[in-house]
Amino acid sequence: MDRRRFVTATAGGAAALLSLLALPTAARADAQLALAFADHMVLQREMRTPIWGTASPNEEVTVSIDGQVVQTRADRDGRWIVRLNPMKAGGPHELIVQGRNTIRLKDILVGDVWICSGQSNMEWPMTRTNNAQKEIAEANNPNIRLCFVPKTVAAQPRTAVNIRWTTCTPETVAGFSAVGYFFGRHLQKSLDVPIGLVNTNWGGTPAEAWTDDETLRSDPDYAAILKRAEDAPATYKANLAKYEEDRAKWQAAVDAAKAEGKPAPPQPRAPTPPERNPNLASVLFNGMIHPLLPMGIKGAIWYQGESNAGRAYQYRKLLPDMIQGWRTAWGQGDFPFLIVQLANYGQNNPNPPGTAWAELREAQAMTAQTVKNSGLAVTIDIGNPEDIHPTNKQDVGRRLGLIAENRVYGKKDVVYSGPVYKSMSVEGDAIRLRFDHIQGGLEVKGTILRGFTIAGPDQKFVPAEAQVDGNTVVVRAAGVTNPVAVRYGWANSPICNLYNAARLPAVPFRTDDWPGFTVNAK
Repeated sequence: MDRRRFVTATAGGAAALLSLLALPTAARADAQLALAFADHMVLQREMRTPIWGTASPNEEVTVSIDGQVVQTRADRDGRWIVRLNPMKAGGPHELIVQGRNTIRLKDILVGDVWICSGQSNMEWPMTRTNNAQKEIAEANNPNIRLCFVPKTVAAQPRTAVNIRWTTCTPETVAGFSAVGYFFGRHLQKSLDVPIGLVNTNWGGTPAEAWTDDETLRSDPDYAAILKRAEDAPATYKANLAKYEEDRAKWQAAVDAAKAEGKPAPPQPRAPTPPERNPNLASVLFNGMIHPLLPMGIKGAIWYQGESNAGRAYQYRKLLPDMIQGWRTAWGQGDFPFLIVQLANYGQNNPNPPGTAWAELREAQAMTAQTVKNSGLAVTIDIGNPEDIHPTNKQDVGRRLGLIAENRVYGKKDVVYSGPVYKSMSVEGDAIRLRFDHIQGGLEVKGTILRGFTIAGPDQKFVPAEAQVDGNTVVVRAAGVTNPVAVRYGWANSPICNLYNAARLPAVPFRTDDWPGFTVNAK
């Protein structure tokens, strides 16, 4: 089939059809579907799934699938959109669009569609995960469909990128998000319905790049983020001039090294032009989220935060605002948004003076606790202190899947969380901690409970002794006779071994709210 012109629309409230209205006026033309639609795709079940495209102005367009027929007429600019009646999971079906011409999409399934987004740990492919060869060889599942969104930087919201849908096979899954695949595999096995996974991610990118412009401009706390974007051309020009100077020096050093028979020094790295810079405000929302709108989806999974760790306090606000911006743009209500908490990485300092990663994890946990219909997959025990990209993505996907089973699909017998700090009380020289989600009791992985620090009124934390006492943990330390606060897992790469009976790890926490390491970073 010839490539079809790609259009999208924002749905819901006053924003409905916003992106469609941004398209040029259509001349006499065949009916066309947005490129979000293709052979092998998954349509969202049990909702009025939108189907949209272009045609000649005022042309009648008919969309049919699985026995239902929906008609509309293109507007005077040639845009059209219909909403299918809710369908049950199943397929394969043929999706037919008829105007003056006919478009037929084949092998269409109806099931649940999940957005898989974030930075490098979400992008991390199957080829680089644990047991990659075996996992890829066994990933032959026609009821899982994979959608690839190309890396696209855009200064303004885009209505078109070359999205590609495929059936999940060993050949197609190899370069796909490992976290996304393992999450989808878990759900497909649990639910026995088709699962569509939309892979839209970019390593090393901050959350503000995935946040819409209106959201960022609505809060003065994001002024510095917007200023960096506005200054990007001037910054690039200055960096380019410095690069040219450094490159000249490098070339001279190369010539000298060659004459002396020595290895050449590394070449300086050229700066990235603003039009290709994925780290600026809103550019990935514009280029990699907006083109999907208003695709019918079940929810989103999100693995990101490393690039915002230096501004962790700001992330307390930025991540919830980004989520709300997505939900507003999609117009599908408070769809589920499941967050992967950062894994352990870096130096193991049990009592650091300040740790940006611990504060970023706290911001992620606060978001999961306060934002409706969200959840947190804890990975503090399955990272790699020496590699920011841990290869155990199987457990990440499984833990996300457990949250979805319980919180999204109503399987209340599925345990989805490890212990979550609830309250504390001071008992002499000790602090007793209470938890939610103990699920059969607290357990220690190993012989000694580790990862706790304790402080008195001087706010100086020291390593603590901790013991499980029934469904509580009692924490104390020699020399701290008047304890006031406890922290657990409060380091870049802490050793944590508190679990519940379901063998899910406790969420790192602190009982204090003292200003942290990143409180003033913008």
